Amino acid sequence: MSMTQKKLEPKSPDEFDYVIVGAGSAGCVLANRLSADPNTRVLLLEAGGRDNWIWFHVPVGYLFAIGNPRADWCFRTEPEEGLNGRSLSYPRGKVIGGSSTINAMICMRGQAADYDHWRQLGLRGWGWDDVLTAFKKHEDHFLGPSAYHSVGGEWRIEPPRVRWELLDRFREAAAEAGIAPISDFNTGDNEGSCYFHVNQKRGRRWSAARGFLKPVLGRQNLQLETHCLVEGIMFEGRRAVGVRYRQHDATKVARCRGEVILAGGSIGSTQILLLSGIGPAVQLKNFGIPVVLDKPGVGENLQDHVQLRLIYKVSGVKTLNESYRRILERAGMGIQYALFRRGPLTMAPSQLGIFTKSDPKRERANIQFHIQPLSLEKFGEPLHSFPAFTASVCNLQPTSRGYVRLRSTDPSDKPVIKLNYLSTDEDRRVAADSIRITRRIVRQPTLQPFHPQEHLPGNAFPDTDEAALVKAAGEIGTTIFHPVGTAKMGLASDPMAVVDERLRVIGIDRLRVIDASVMPTIVSGNTNSPTIMIAEKGAAMVREDANT
Repeated sequence: MSMTQKKLEPKSPDEFDYVIVGAGSAGCVLANRLSADPNTRVLLLEAGGRDNWIWFHVPVGYLFAIGNPRADWCFRTEPEEGLNGRSLSYPRGKVIGGSSTINAMICMRGQAADYDHWRQLGLRGWGWDDVLTAFKKHEDHFLGPSAYHSVGGEWRIEPPRVRWELLDRFREAAAEAGIAPISDFNTGDNEGSCYFHVNQKRGRRWSAARGFLKPVLGRQNLQLETHCLVEGIMFEGRRAVGVRYRQHDATKVARCRGEVILAGGSIGSTQILLLSGIGPAVQLKNFGIPVVLDKPGVGENLQDHVQLRLIYKVSGVKTLNESYRRILERAGMGIQYALFRRGPLTMAPSQLGIFTKSDPKRERANIQFHIQPLSLEKFGEPLHSFPAFTASVCNLQPTSRGYVRLRSTDPSDKPVIKLNYLSTDEDRRVAADSIRITRRIVRQPTLQPFHPQEHLPGNAFPDTDEAALVKAAGEIGTTIFHPVGTAKMGLASDPMAVVDERLRVIGIDRLRVIDASVMPTIVSGNTNSPTIMIAEKGAAMVREDANT
C-alpha cells in the first residue's frame, strides 16, 4: 500500500505520517516542507524550549546564550592530546532553531569542490550544481537574484550593520600579503577576503525557527512539542514505527506509519541511534543494549574545524574591548540598537573573513580566518581590559577524525565526544603554517601604525621552530562549533556508511537521518547553511519517495 493510500485512512491521535526528532536548523526546514502537504500529519519533537528570550534575537546575545543551560546543551569534549590535554566546552543549541539560535549567524556554503567530492564518492545528486539549486530555493539574499543567489525565500541574508576601521585595515594588510578582496564568499570559490554575509533581518538574528518554523506553526497538521527527550526509536523487525520520549517526567510514545527522521545533529542523532540499538555491536553489547543493526560507522568520522585564536594588542585604533568597558559608550550602543537596529549589538562574533592556502602547493583555499575587533580568553568570559583584536584561523579540510559514543544508557547523560584535534601530521603542519600566515599579514605596513603586539600565543613560539608552533596551536586551539560526519552518507558497499545518498539509514526501513551528521567530509566553511541545504534536499527526497 502506498503512502498516498495510507493518508486516506483515519489516524489515531498519537500516530503521524512523519516524526521529526529535533527542531534545530534541519528540523525546522523539514517541518516546514513536509507539513506543506495538508494530507500529512507531522510531529516535531524538541528537547529544548521556545526562543522566548531576548538574547535569542539580539545578535550579540550569543555571548549570553553559549554556556547557558537554557540555550545550550553544555557538552564537553574529552581531554584532547592535540590541545595539550585540554577539555573544551562544546556548545550546541538547545532551543527551537537549534544552533542557528545561538551561533555566529555567518552564511557560508563552502566550496564547489567540497560537494563535487561528495559526488565523486558515488553520491549522486550531491555535486555543486545539484546543491546550488537547493541553496537558492530558500534564499532571500540582499544581493538580489543572480546565477548564485535568489530572493523571496525563508532564509534571510544581509550585510553586517557595523564597520570597524581596524577590520578595514586588516583587509588591506591581507591584500598586501597577496590575498585579494572579493565581493561574495558563496559562488563556489571562496578564496579571498570579504565581510561575512549574515543571517539577520534588519539587525535581528534570523534563525531557522524564525525563517522556517514559526510562520507555519498555525498549520493544523503540524504539531510541535518542546522539552521532549527522545529515549529511543521503536521498531517492528527492521522497520522504524515510532519513538519513545520523555516530556515533563512522563514517558510518551509517538507512532509513525510513514518515516521517523532524526534531525538532532552530529551529537544528538548519533546518541539516539546508539540508544536505539543501531551502531557498533560491541559498544552496544557493552551497555546491554539489544542490537537492532550492527552499524560500525555510527558515531565515527567526527570532524570539526579547530580554530587557532591569535590575539594582538593594538593602540591608536578603536576596538570593542575598551568601548564595552565605558559605561556611557555601552549605553550608547543600547540606544543605537533600540532606535536604529545598528551598531555593536548587531555584531556577529566575526565580521571579516579571509580564505587562503596554508601552502602555495594547495589546489584550493584550506584555511579560513575570522577577524574580530575584540578579544577574550574564551566565550563566557569578559572582554580583555586592553584594546586588541583576534585573528582566528581554522583548518577547513582536516584529516583528523574523532568520535561520539555513549557514556551510559541514560538519554539525559551527555555522550563521550572526542575530536582528536591535530592528531595527524598534515593537520599539525597546517596549524603551524596558519600561525605563520597570520603573523605575515599582521606584519604588513598597513597595520603598523597600530603597533600590533602578539598577546597569544606570543614570542616564545618563533616561526622557525615547527615543534614550538605545534605546541602553540595546542595552547590556543579550540572548537569553532562545526561537528559533522557521525552518520555519514556512503555507498552500501562502504562498511562505515550509515545513510545512503537519499539519507535513508542503510539496513533499516523508514528511518532517515537529515542533518550535518550525514556529511561524508566537512565543507570548507561554516556549516549552518549547508545543514539547511541538506534538509531542503532531504525533505524533497522524503516527499518524492512517499509518492512512488
